[in-house]
Amino acid sequence: MIRTRLKTILNDCFQAGVPRHGWPEEAASAFTVEQPKREGQGDLATNLALVVAGRSRQNPRAVAAQLVELLDGCPLLDRVEIAGPGFVNFFIRPQVWQETLSEIAAQDAGFGKSQAGAGKRVLVEFVSANPTGPLSVGHGRQAVLGDAISRLLAATGHQVTREYYYNDAGRQMRVLAQSVRARYLELLGEPGQFPEDGYQGQYIIDIARELLAEQGDRLRGSDDLAPFKVKAERAIFADINATLTRLGIHFDNYYNEHSLYDEGHIDAVVAELRAKGLVYEQDGAVWFKTTALGLDQDRVIIKSTGEPTYRLPDIAYHREKFKRGFDWLVNIFGSDHIATVPDVLAGVRALGYDDSKVTVVLHQFVTLLRDGKQVKMSTRKATFVTVDELLAEVGADVARFFFLMRKADSQLEFDLTLATQQSQENPVYYVQYGHARLCSILRQADEKGLDGPSQARLALLTEPEELGLLKAMSAYPELVLEAARELAPHRVVFYLQELAGQFHSYYNRHRVLGEDASLSQARLALVDGLRIVLRNGLNLIGVSAPESM
Repeated sequence: MIRTRLKTILNDCFQAGVPRHGWPEEAASAFTVEQPKREGQGDLATNLALVVAGRSRQNPRAVAAQLVELLDGCPLLDRVEIAGPGFVNFFIRPQVWQETLSEIAAQDAGFGKSQAGAGKRVLVEFVSANPTGPLSVGHGRQAVLGDAISRLLAATGHQVTREYYYNDAGRQMRVLAQSVRARYLELLGEPGQFPEDGYQGQYIIDIARELLAEQGDRLRGSDDLAPFKVKAERAIFADINATLTRLGIHFDNYYNEHSLYDEGHIDAVVAELRAKGLVYEQDGAVWFKTTALGLDQDRVIIKSTGEPTYRLPDIAYHREKFKRGFDWLVNIFGSDHIATVPDVLAGVRALGYDDSKVTVVLHQFVTLLRDGKQVKMSTRKATFVTVDELLAEVGADVARFFFLMRKADSQLEFDLTLATQQSQENPVYYVQYGHARLCSILRQADEKGLDGPSQARLALLTEPEELGLLKAMSAYPELVLEAARELAPHRVVFYLQELAGQFHSYYNRHRVLGEDASLSQARLALVDGLRIVLRNGLNLIGVSAPESM
């Protein structure tokens, strides 16, 4: 917020410097305004003089001096210093930071939101797990990551559609049906031939038992897999949907893979690629000539059995995404998709669409730890750890927060020992407790009959810790913008932890409700502003902001 205002002022100074000092016009907007890494170097700094000097062969410190002259009388600035080879450091007036509280109070739940996305239509695809079993903790990380990214984009003015690609076609569904039929026959006392790579887990037996209760032995001699497939698909997807609901995640649309076949989209893609000379037959299979598009090897898109590989429906699906008129396609995938992404994007390009409008976020896997050792929680539902098991142990808030504590492309070690602690060592508890403590202070003030927060007393907030908190709160809207731009919700989590830490430290050193009524009112305004920012940040990542703990 303050940085944006300063950047606007510097842009005006630059325009004035072009005719007055011969600054090159091509340097416009090429400079940055950043927070210095070292204390004592100001609140913000710019490399404007270095950028201008580099394009005009002027002395950078001389250009910096010209900039300082142009900034004379700027209402934001307490003082300006030239440092090093030509950096300009800015010290913002305390009143500017104090006024941040008025803006926070006025905007309340809207503080941090913007229209930067200008209504840009974004399709975010995530989870898209095959309906062949419960969601694993890896799916859980993807679900929370996709939801948090969607929230960030919506908060910055994008029109967001959350989509689940319902993969109900192909070999994996046939194997699922065969697995259920085998268990069904076993329940009837007949040896069912379980597929070599069939789906294990108690959930398959449960589905077979339900089917037996509904159908009796009528399916005993049938070779038709449809009843087994339909039953399994419905039961498993109901389970998946219930898990997502527990995580607080919803989708605007479910796209059925089978429709790509039923509506002729698969055949249309093959025909179009063939017309472009990008499809050929070899060894009974149909190949996509991706080497002609800059990749290192061609790929099979239809096996010799006549069954498409997953690349073909993925290309057709993305074609339909573009045809629906979205401006930006965001895909959240596990890192196991890294090899297929270039092929799908090559197909998008080959079909005449702009693949630069597709952004793929690949996330790494999740390792569960307890007391520093990797664990595999026992499960009756599958041969892997399910999201439901995790939620039963730590709850949705903790799961969401922990899933977002690392960058998507970083391996995530989920510390169950830490996650179950009700102490300040637990990062989500630490942040939530900060919000609850702020609410408690405001309740205490009300119970004591004290006047509420006063914007008129803000000039009394002069302690270094108070100014530090004001600066941190002022940075929140820009943080949200940057996190949305980078599709990086972990940045919000980092911010919340740092802000909560600053507040707890401040609270332990300063009395908010003291004998000085005017100072108490000012500090109550600070407390209320912190409450709003912490609540907004927690809401942004889908974590609750409790008022008491």
